Amino acid sequence: MTIPRRFTPALLLSGSMLLAAPIAAEPPAYDVIIRGGTIYDGSGGPPIVGDVAIKDDRIVAVGRVAGSARSEMSAQGMAVAPGFINMLSWATESLIADPKSQSNIRQGVTLEVMGEGWSMGPLNAAMKAQETARQGDIKYAIAWTSLGDYFDWLEQRGISTNIASFVGAATVRVHELGEGDVDPTPDQLGRMRALVRQAMNEGAMGVGSSLIYAPGSYAETDELVALTSEAAKCGGMYISHMRSEGDRIEEAVDELIEIARRSGAPAEIYHLKMAGRDNWGKLDTIVKKIEDARAEGLRITTDMYTYTAGATGLDAAMPTWVQAGGLEAWIERLKDPAIRARVAAEMKKPGSDWENLYFGAGADKMILSGFKRDALKPLTGKTLAEVAAMRGKSPEETAMDLVIEDGSRVGTVYFLMSEHNVRKQIRLPWMSFGSDAASQATEGVFLKSGAHPRTYGNFARLLGRYVRDEKLIPLEQAVYRLTTLPATNLGITDRGALKPGYYADVVVFDPATVADRSTFDKPHQYSVGVRDVFVNGKQVLKDGEHGGAMPGRAVRGAGFNRCP
Repeated sequence: MTIPRRFTPALLLSGSMLLAAPIAAEPPAYDVIIRGGTIYDGSGGPPIVGDVAIKDDRIVAVGRVAGSARSEMSAQGMAVAPGFINMLSWATESLIADPKSQSNIRQGVTLEVMGEGWSMGPLNAAMKAQETARQGDIKYAIAWTSLGDYFDWLEQRGISTNIASFVGAATVRVHELGEGDVDPTPDQLGRMRALVRQAMNEGAMGVGSSLIYAPGSYAETDELVALTSEAAKCGGMYISHMRSEGDRIEEAVDELIEIARRSGAPAEIYHLKMAGRDNWGKLDTIVKKIEDARAEGLRITTDMYTYTAGATGLDAAMPTWVQAGGLEAWIERLKDPAIRARVAAEMKKPGSDWENLYFGAGADKMILSGFKRDALKPLTGKTLAEVAAMRGKSPEETAMDLVIEDGSRVGTVYFLMSEHNVRKQIRLPWMSFGSDAASQATEGVFLKSGAHPRTYGNFARLLGRYVRDEKLIPLEQAVYRLTTLPATNLGITDRGALKPGYYADVVVFDPATVADRSTFDKPHQYSVGVRDVFVNGKQVLKDGEHGGAMPGRAVRGAGFNRCP
C-alpha cells in the first residue's frame, strides 16, 4: 500500500490481517514564519533576505528557516525589522481611551516609553483628586496609586503596545511638596528619594524631568542629582526636557551633563532642538558639548521628533512664577489686573529665568490645538493671532483669557525650529526618536481636539521622507536608531533586535510606500506603508488593519524587584 508522507508504517493485528497504522504528524515547529523578507535586524548592519520564525512570544530563528508553522506569510519585497521604540510617548491617557494604540501601531511602534517629568505614579489622595478634576476629553477613574499599579492596571485591561515609563521628577516633588516654588527639607528630600527607589523597584527606567514647566521647573540641580543618584544605584538613567532649548540651551546642556557626572547615571536629552530663530545657529556648539562629554566617558544621548514645530500648552508662554501652586492658583492670579499687566510685559521679551515660547514663536506661529470646554473648541486650528484679532484684544491678553475660560493650559502648537537643523540632527549617530504625543485614533473622543502631526506620522516620516526620499541616513541605520539604540540606552536586554530568544516584537513594512499623511490642517490621518505588526508574538496589525489583539505588556527596567 502507499503510505502518505505524514504516516510511518507500523504493524497491527486485526483478525488475520496485518494493517499499516497511521501515526500522527509532528506538530508545526513554529507558530509563525515570516518568509523571504529583507531583514533589518536592528544592529545597523547590512540587511539579509531570509525568514523570521516565532514560537509563543519569542523569536526562535532568523535566516533560512526550515520546517513549518501554523501560520506563514510572505514578506518578499518588504522590510522586516524589530518593533520600533517611541522614546517619548504621551500615551498615558490615550491608551485608556483607545488601548489599540492605533496611530503608533500603524507606524510600527511596539513600545511606548512614558514619563517626561510627569508619570502616572506615585500618587497620593490629593494628587488623585487634583488630576481627576483637571481631566479633559478623556475621563477615567484613577484606580491605581504607584507606577507599578498603573502598569498592572493597563496590562489587565488589555493594550496593544508594550509600555515603559520613567518616574517623573515633578510627580515625586508634588507628592511631597505640592505645586509651590519651595525647596525640600532634608526629610522631604529623603522621602522623595525613597519614592524614586520604590518606582525603580516597580520597573521604572529612571528619572524623567521637564524643567521648563511649573512645578518641575522649581527643582534645583542638587535636588535632581539626589533623585537621579537613587535611579543610578538601580541601573536607571536620567532623561530630561531641559530648562532651555533656546536662549539658554548651552547652560541647560551643561546642567544635564553635570547631573549625569555627579549621579553616575547615563543621561538623555528629550526632543533635542534649537528653539527660536535666534538660536538656530547653536546646534554645532551643542553637538560639541555632547561629543566632549561622551569622550569623557559619560553616556549622553538624545532623541527628537521629525518636525519644525513643537506642541505643549499656553503655560509655556507665561512666566513660571505666575503658575506657582498649580493650575487653579495660576487662573486666579490671571484675573488680577496688576498681575496680568506684569505677565503681558514679560511675555513680550525673552524669559530671564524661564523658557518663553511665545517670544520664540510669535502669536502668528502658535496654533491652538486643544480645548477642554466645548464652547471654545471651534477655535481649534486657529492661530493665537487670529483669535486675538477676532476678539479685538492683544495676543497676550487673549492667551490669558483662554486659560481662564478653558480652565486648562490650552494645547498649543509652536513653530520654533529650522528644517536645516532637523536634517542635521537626524544624522547624529546617538539620536533616537520619540513622538512627544499621545497614540490616538481617527475616531471617537480624539476628534474633539486637534493634534500635532507627529501624533500620527513621526516614525513614518523618518522612514519615508528623510530616509527613502532625502537619503539622509541608510535604512539599516534608521532601524538601528528606532530599535537597538533606544533599547540599549534603556537597559532592555531582550527587545529591540531580531535575535533568537528576544521577544517577538516585529514590524513588516514597505520601504517604497511608507509615509506620513497627517498635516497641521488635517492631523487625524494615519500613516501608510506598515503592513504587519507583532507584539509579544501576537499579530496586532494585519495587512494594515488592526485586528483587535491586546498582547501588550509592561517592560520594566533593570531595578525591577532588585532595588530595595
